[in-house]
Amino acid sequence: MSLSSLAVQMYTVREASVRDFRGALRQVAGLGYTAVELAGLYNLSPIEVRQTLNELGLTCVSGHLSLANLRENLDQEIETYLTLGASYLVCSSLPREERGNEVDFRRIAGELNHIGQRCRAAGLGFCYHNHDFELVQFKGQYALDILLENSDPANVQLEADLYWLKFAGLEPAAYIRRWPGRMPLLHIKDMSATQPPTFAEVGAGILDWAGILAAAKEVGVKWYIVEQDTCPGDPFASIKVSLENYRKLAE
Repeated sequence: MSLSSLAVQMYTVREASVRDFRGALRQVAGLGYTAVELAGLYNLSPIEVRQTLNELGLTCVSGHLSLANLRENLDQEIETYLTLGASYLVCSSLPREERGNEVDFRRIAGELNHIGQRCRAAGLGFCYHNHDFELVQFKGQYALDILLENSDPANVQLEADLYWLKFAGLEPAAYIRRWPGRMPLLHIKDMSATQPPTFAEVGAGILDWAGILAAAKEVGVKWYIVEQDTCPGDPFASIKVSLENYRKLAE
């Protein structure tokens, strides 16, 4: 683990990105990040974004896309993210109306497998990003496991989110170890000690970072991606704290 494998999810600084995406990327690079995961291009063309990334010395690791976008615009999104030099596309979530029962998750697993197959044929990896709703159980089996067990590891991998694993009542390190070789991306964030809990900067909450980072190394995580869904103040200040704390934790 090193800073060369650390990225930031630009969703964290989405308000600044809406106002000035190039400026937001510039601020991220100025903090010391060298890689990003995108959550949109904010009205810039793929070529304009790639030029900006190159100028700032930033790598685009991956991009979050809705299932609807993956269904309707997959070829265009593949072309976009190849232009950006990305390695992965990520399904960011599932629509509420399509996640009610085991049958839904088995059907979605097949659809994700098909999407991942098309990504792989084009030279991109494909991951699914979890929240907490995938940790509901059907007949003693987590819905997230249903998605993964009913899709080909070559086509569908996991971008596990530490906060949501903990929020659902799991120990993140233990769950990470369930999927060796299938988790190239990891969303890193912390959970506050307050009740109710909320999002916190890496190393500023209650998560077991020694255990998490050991497990992540064991299963072959390639990218550690800072994301903080909501921040108590300036999001750039939060991602700076996460960067500084990660540097200490990863030593």
